[in-house]
Amino acid sequence: MDKFNPVDMSVWQGRQDPEDGELALRWHDKVQPWPQAGHAAPGVALVGFACDEGVRRNKGRVGAAGAPLAVRKLLANSAWHLGQPVYDSGDVNCEDGDLDAAHGRLAERVARLLDEGHFPLVLGGGHEVAFGSWSGLNRHLAGRGRVGIINFDAHFDLRMKLEQASSGTPFFQIAEQCAAQGTPFTYACLGVAETANTRALFARAEALGVWHVLDEAMTPAELPALLSGLDAFIARCDHLYLTIDLDVLPAAVMPGVSAPAARGVELALIEPLIAHIRASGKLRLADLAEYNPSLDQDNRSARVAARLVHQLTK
Repeated sequence: MDKFNPVDMSVWQGRQDPEDGELALRWHDKVQPWPQAGHAAPGVALVGFACDEGVRRNKGRVGAAGAPLAVRKLLANSAWHLGQPVYDSGDVNCEDGDLDAAHGRLAERVARLLDEGHFPLVLGGGHEVAFGSWSGLNRHLAGRGRVGIINFDAHFDLRMKLEQASSGTPFFQIAEQCAAQGTPFTYACLGVAETANTRALFARAEALGVWHVLDEAMTPAELPALLSGLDAFIARCDHLYLTIDLDVLPAAVMPGVSAPAARGVELALIEPLIAHIRASGKLRLADLAEYNPSLDQDNRSARVAARLVHQLTK
């Protein structure tokens, strides 16, 4: 069994408006600690992956390990509109640089939450979080049905794992694991920046059968075509894992990431795509990656991350 860190609920505090009663509740009024022993009514379970070891290995700007705490602080004071419980299950850390072990702990945490009927929402951390998240879902499903991965990202993150995993290798690692266990690798990457991915990465994506859409093709005028493409992708899948690398958003909206986007995809386009994925009824797991509080400006990026959490859970 996973060795759990105590859940620190002190971050869940904020404004009170008693004059408006139950209609004025905020997240800090409603989030509960996840009971590590026993069971609770199924709901959303937040998991922090306080790790940027993969970013360091990928020669990026570290700081994403502070993201789970920063996002919780912004969520705490957000207005409550949910109709289901939300639990905080604490953080998985990687303080010793052992990313493989951290992936294992995250996978065990995610699998247990899924076994209990919760919807895990993982707050990364660098995009190395994806391998741990997917591994937990893979463990929970144990081969029951095809898993489709939808990644909103400026990068394929299909770098080959040579000596060590990094924030650039998670989907290559997943492809390798799928091949080893004889299951299909079903991957969509939406928002790809041509200037941020080498020809080798495009060739690898093609060889692996990845459906991808360039950032320049993700515009409001193309929304019907994007939704149609999503429908075709989702129809091939029994379960969905959605991972959002926040560097897919324009730098003006999301400055607090290791690699800010020169163009990016507008939040107003990402949100209806998220809603469409959720409406499929197949979404089992989601995570956010690459928010770096040390590079943020006036908490702008944290506010966007908190809004995306709201979109994924409402």
